[in-house]
Amino acid sequence: MTSDAGRMTSGAAVRGMRAAVIHHYGGPEEFRTETVPEPVAGPGQVLIDVTLAGLNYADLHCRTGEYARYPLPAVLGADVVGRRRGDGRRVVALLRAGGGYARVAVAEAAHTVEVPDGVADAQALALLEQGATAYGALTLAGRLRPGETVAVTAAAGGVGHLAVQLARELGAARVLALASTPAKREFARSLGADRVLDPADPGLADRLGESGGVDLFVDLVGGPVLRAGLAGLAPFGRLLSVGARGGPEESFSVDELADRSAGLLGFWLQHVLADRALFAATAARLFELAAGRRLVARIDRTVPLSGVAGAHRVLAARETMGKVLVDVGRED
Repeated sequence: MTSDAGRMTSGAAVRGMRAAVIHHYGGPEEFRTETVPEPVAGPGQVLIDVTLAGLNYADLHCRTGEYARYPLPAVLGADVVGRRRGDGRRVVALLRAGGGYARVAVAEAAHTVEVPDGVADAQALALLEQGATAYGALTLAGRLRPGETVAVTAAAGGVGHLAVQLARELGAARVLALASTPAKREFARSLGADRVLDPADPGLADRLGESGGVDLFVDLVGGPVLRAGLAGLAPFGRLLSVGARGGPEESFSVDELADRSAGLLGFWLQHVLADRALFAATAARLFELAAGRRLVARIDRTVPLSGVAGAHRVLAARETMGKVLVDVGRED
């Protein structure tokens, strides 16, 4: 495996490791658990003996080749927690080139942060990718102010359930949570949402517009719900899309925005990663909240390496609530 983490080469390697590998782009059935060469750290990189890896929706698109096309065979996975080689410190890292579904991963040192005492591995991993996305969306792009009303779509998902908690922590007066099933809506309510809504409700725009409307609508899914979000905004409200996704229902004219004095915003975590000080400060704030139990990541399930394919299936079917983890030391 090269220092680009997500891809393997035929070059010499000192040691082998177990990993979930794809040899072809396609469905979840493409995953194979195999012994492959360990990655080699290059300049500015560190090796991590992985304890847990995370699953993210972007992984589904990487598997099909829609999001990023790594040279094959490849190891996917964008976030890991484990021990840093050399000093044994507990660290969590984001892997922009993949490589997480394995017992050893290589990460950019700048994208790695130490895990403080009082924060468990599973919490640290569940908080970094999704938590940094939720926190950055609310504070950097959304510019949430105390006393505002926030609505969050996919409120039971990995990012959404953290955004609901963080919105409350950041001083939102009301938090509206959108979730697709009764069980997910009940979960969102347990997180502190003031009101839970069904995104398929034909009257969603009216529901959002009650009590003066929504100041910040955080969308994590795209599609028709964005139209309802715009219609439910308060004057000077902001519609925030997290993640790029196209479609005619996601195009808004300047007139539509001007009619509500509305703002249309986007957020991409890469811009936080590009600023080491900002990334480290964001992680420190998330870990501080976690240590005080003011922010708790829900772990939906933890699967072995051999369970990666099944985990991709349930994630694609939106059957999960919270974060899905891979215990890379287990294969059954």
